[in-house]
Amino acid sequence: MLNIFKPILAGATLPDRLIASLGAAIAIALTIVVCAGLPLSAMDLPIIVAPLGASAVLVFAVPSSPLAQPWAVVGGNTISTLIGVWAFNLFPDITLAAGVAVGGAILVMSLLRCLHPPGGAAALTAVIGSQGIHAAGYSFAFAPVAINSIALVSIAMFFHRMTTHSYPHVPALTPEPRVPRAFHSSDIDAALEDMHESFDISREDIEVLLAHVERHALMKSQRR
Repeated sequence: MLNIFKPILAGATLPDRLIASLGAAIAIALTIVVCAGLPLSAMDLPIIVAPLGASAVLVFAVPSSPLAQPWAVVGGNTISTLIGVWAFNLFPDITLAAGVAVGGAILVMSLLRCLHPPGGAAALTAVIGSQGIHAAGYSFAFAPVAINSIALVSIAMFFHRMTTHSYPHVPALTPEPRVPRAFHSSDIDAALEDMHESFDISREDIEVLLAHVERHALMKSQRR
């Protein structure tokens, strides 16, 4: 029963979660403050869009994730919203428009290397949103969605720098092996191909992680 309370993220600690929670709270509040000066209320548009809450979870809780990088956040949310507006305008049936919006958003984000899960919600918002959102059309993707996303990323970059996290994430240097390494980059590619799965970690981070595992295993064997 207690297993459900164990962290599901490798390397996650309670201090990290507390810092992430604080960062997300500050970032969302400041994003609202920054965007409050925009004439959005007069156009029946929200000052901040709901998908940004999900973006904040990624940016602050898993800042090393490829899905949380600045281009993923800004590009993913903005482009997905454009896809959603396009689908709403093209398909009169709301059910079809919603499905095409989310599916199309995934495809385009993948092709443009900005896959960001909240982008699916942004695309859906453009379809099922208020009359103000529908009236705004493609401009909704830029104000407030793009502005919200840029503000969030900018605040996150400053916050993570203050808390000594790498954001945008830069993979750590691979430790120098004391003996010839047991695996090569091509082995990682082959293993990923064998597993037929997508993982929320960059190819470079996998290599660094495995190199550290190998180094610790070697040090342990030498102490025996």
